[in-house]
Amino acid sequence: MADSMYETQPMTEEQGNETLQGLTLRSFEPDDQQAVSRLYNEGLLAGQIAPNDSGADIDNMREAYFDSDRHHFWIAELAGRVIAMIGVASDETHTAEIRRLRVEQAYQQTDVAGMLLETAISHCKHHGYLKVRLDTRFERDAAVGLFDSVGFQHTRTRSMHGKDLLEFYLDLYRQDKNEGE
Repeated sequence: MADSMYETQPMTEEQGNETLQGLTLRSFEPDDQQAVSRLYNEGLLAGQIAPNDSGADIDNMREAYFDSDRHHFWIAELAGRVIAMIGVASDETHTAEIRRLRVEQAYQQTDVAGMLLETAISHCKHHGYLKVRLDTRFERDAAVGLFDSVGFQHTRTRSMHGKDLLEFYLDLYRQDKNEGE
């Protein structure tokens, strides 16, 4: 199931906070299902699934994230415990969607979310996506700052069932073009 590009990657202290020493980013494996479901449920706003979110991808990981080499799902593991996750999926040829970025509360002030986001963006570049989008219902300065630090731009906020949904966009084509100049 795992691409050789995404085999286990132990993180060093230089790559993250001292708290994350021994952190491993790796591809989702079926034995991770319970932990992924736990993180998904812990991340629900007010404990409820949004009306536009069935959570079906969490129950069907293989079909949602391993049906194409352009899709993928990673977990972050520390001391044998899954503490974070992220996925990339797409319904469009040139636009990827980063989904299910979740980090256990105890690790939300560490670099783990940034490491997962960089892994997902690298995957998108490797597979030729030109654009990446993500959305969140959380207006946390840290999350918005993280998205901004890797080049995402806040494109709009819309109200969905009484909650704000913040949408972000990353132009990989322009980013790669500017890096080449």
